[in-house]
Amino acid sequence: MDVEILSVSVDSIFVHKMWNDNELSKMVDGGVPFPMLSDGGGKVGTMYGVYNEEGGVENRGRFIIDPDGVIQGYEVLTPPVGRNIEETIRQVKAFQLVRESGGTEATPAEWTPGKPTLKPGPDLVGNVWKVWSPKK
Repeated sequence: MDVEILSVSVDSIFVHKMWNDNELSKMVDGGVPFPMLSDGGGKVGTMYGVYNEEGGVENRGRFIIDPDGVIQGYEVLTPPVGRNIEETIRQVKAFQLVRESGGTEATPAEWTPGKPTLKPGPDLVGNVWKVWSPKK
């Protein structure tokens, strides 16, 4: 998909290694397939608004950043709720399609690759229902 994935947490590199070797590698063949970075002190988490200073932890955040360094999408979850990788992949593909189209296409809610896109413009206003249905 031509993307770069990084994992960042306040945990030390030693905690990352223990987690990868003793737990993640049992769920994912070969362990984590991307770099895990340590954000001791939460400086990166603070910049992204996910660091909980009182607890000394970072909430789970997922940020989709385009090639120009602009955040196009993000999701922040508290620790008890897991993420959905399929939704992340769907969103990355949607952002890539929109970027490649130069803004001449938009993806409606629940869009997946291969489904119709929308053509932004004055003619679309009040007519979205004609080309899109969440039940399709």
